[in-house]
Amino acid sequence: MAALLQTLDSTIVNVALPTIEGNIGASIDDGTWIITGYIISNVIAIPLAPFLLQRLGRRQYFVMSIAGFTIASVLCGTATTLPLLVFYRVVQGAFGGGLIATSQIILRDTFPPEKIGSSSALFAVALTVGPALGPTLGGWLTDNLSWPWVFEINLVPGAIAAFIMLTMLRNPAEPKKLAFDWAGIGFLAIGLGSLQYVLDEGERHDWFGDGSIVAFALASVAGLAAFACWELFGTRRPIVDLRVFRYRNVAVGAATAILLGMVMFGPTVMLPQYTQGILGFTPTMSGMLMLVRAIPVVLLTPFVARLAGRIDTRIIIVTGCIVNAVSFALLGLRMTTQSDFGTLAVVVGVSGVGQALVFVPLLVAVIGSVGGTDGPKASSFISLSFQLGASIASTMLVTVFDRRTFFHSDVFRASVNANSPFWQHVAYGPAALATLARIAQQQATNAGFADAIWALVPLALAAIVLALALRRPPRVAGPATVPAPVVTKREALVALRR
Repeated sequence: MAALLQTLDSTIVNVALPTIEGNIGASIDDGTWIITGYIISNVIAIPLAPFLLQRLGRRQYFVMSIAGFTIASVLCGTATTLPLLVFYRVVQGAFGGGLIATSQIILRDTFPPEKIGSSSALFAVALTVGPALGPTLGGWLTDNLSWPWVFEINLVPGAIAAFIMLTMLRNPAEPKKLAFDWAGIGFLAIGLGSLQYVLDEGERHDWFGDGSIVAFALASVAGLAAFACWELFGTRRPIVDLRVFRYRNVAVGAATAILLGMVMFGPTVMLPQYTQGILGFTPTMSGMLMLVRAIPVVLLTPFVARLAGRIDTRIIIVTGCIVNAVSFALLGLRMTTQSDFGTLAVVVGVSGVGQALVFVPLLVAVIGSVGGTDGPKASSFISLSFQLGASIASTMLVTVFDRRTFFHSDVFRASVNANSPFWQHVAYGPAALATLARIAQQQATNAGFADAIWALVPLALAAIVLALALRRPPRVAGPATVPAPVVTKREALVALRR
């Protein structure tokens, strides 16, 4: 439930953003900070989770994160100005950064090794359903109630989750009085915060043609470099232990998670814009198409989880990447100005199958390869990698869409003129040419969306190479293992005497 809160809020605001901007008097450019502020604080908070778990205690930190996230959600609904709303969103993202990583850590430590796949399956459902359900739920709440409900809907599930964790969760160890590494926190905030700003605002400001983007890019490189040097060589008690990357599966798994984050979350960025802008779908209908993608994940993830503990996880991940690549290629071919819901739903459902085959096996391969106190650190880096992958996908696909739409527009417009023999047979007068120009622009936009989806194909194939570099974690005994014979007390005493 806690993980679902965080993933749901990553997309539920997107549909309501125009309404929010109109109600609080914000411009489109300024209104994007409602989303950007949340993502930046969330990315910075994720790697800090393992340290805060030890410093505050697992139960205390997790309950504090859920309660803080819920209270900040309610405050977002009461905001009447843009600065106040952005501030509350930053606070919400900071508390939300501890939800996903801590959930993974709790699942890993609570369940025995042979159940890691099953517990990860339940977590994967929440991680997938949240972003898919967000646009649909956000559109319905905005249309039928009001935009504050987009935030206030978190109140009841947040209160329930906090109460359950407060009464049932136990600390595996007593909190430790660890000193805060303020220098490390500062370098991390500068590095990741600047990087996220470049990713979110780069395309809007023409990338490195804008001085602010150049400045933030340099700040990101300097901040991350200083952070790595400080954590490895400058302090004895790093707030983020980068030495966990000595495990091959953690290093390779983090890189794989970035690519898979791009593949998994990329379609959630482009498909709603394509279906509503080109095909004229309603927000609810567009959200239903994304829900079709989540259904195979819900149905197949438990089955995949059982397989992940019995066969080589690399085989499952590679199969999922191939399915994803094929589904994106088919989707790119079927994206036309005349496509209908049924035509797209079949291919989108296939991509859901590929998504179900990659997430849980990757978690099993990474978390199953580390032990002790390194487990929480590995979990937080995988969560951070998925988040960064989602952010990079959003930036990359929007850039591809803009550039390819501009390219196709030039090609199509070159044919729409009074001197073209082809158009002379079908167009007469300026009005007809203007109509044909609008049609050409629509086709160019459609082709731009299709090219953006096609860009996901090489990413899915590149993930195969990284997946093959993973080491297979030690195989654990599953439910099918033959139980050991029962030895009676008498037989044990006889054996002992012998």
